[in-house]
Amino acid sequence: MKWLPPDRAARLGGPLVSLLARTWRFEVRHAERWRALVDRGRPFVFLLWHEVLLPLLWHHRRQGVAIVVSDAQEGRTLALYARQLGYRELHGSSTRGGVRALLAAVRALEGGAPVAFTPDGPKGPRRVLKPGAVQAAQRAGAPILPIHADANWSWRLSSWDQFLVPKPFAQVVVEYGAPLEIAPGDAGLSEGLARAARALAALAGDLACPDAGATATV
Repeated sequence: MKWLPPDRAARLGGPLVSLLARTWRFEVRHAERWRALVDRGRPFVFLLWHEVLLPLLWHHRRQGVAIVVSDAQEGRTLALYARQLGYRELHGSSTRGGVRALLAAVRALEGGAPVAFTPDGPKGPRRVLKPGAVQAAQRAGAPILPIHADANWSWRLSSWDQFLVPKPFAQVVVEYGAPLEIAPGDAGLSEGLARAARALAALAGDLACPDAGATATV
């Protein structure tokens, strides 16, 4: 639906995506890592690769999460769909409006809301972590919670990120990493970036599902 305006794309495609998502079966690993932060009322940063945004948007719908989205057309379409699922969008990205998005994320965290970042978005490179999410966590004194997902039966789009779309009735595995605290200062930021990148890489390695049914499409 790239040729449609974002509002029409979300309005027409959103119900179809939700219908598909209702068929997915979720297996969750280390949910206690997420639940402990929620039970303590502590805001945190969800850190996930852009490619797994769709199943994780569905999994954490209607939980008061704010999500950082791009001002590009794709980002606006995803933001409109995320809004349908109960998310609050914070606009900007590492390439457009980055400072605005960072400040909005810090304010949301300080106000008590969890904030989700896709640190390789909106245009990649794939699985290369940009610093905004870690900077926001450091400034707000909030931990980072790495999260990843994969499916045993899925499509991978021919996009820069190989965007994951689980097929009907797929089993979707969601895994949470251990929360990461970011120390102050430049050294703390550098260390936090390295630890966050390692954590996401480890989760992606754990959840690499052999998927004979995966196909690439446009």
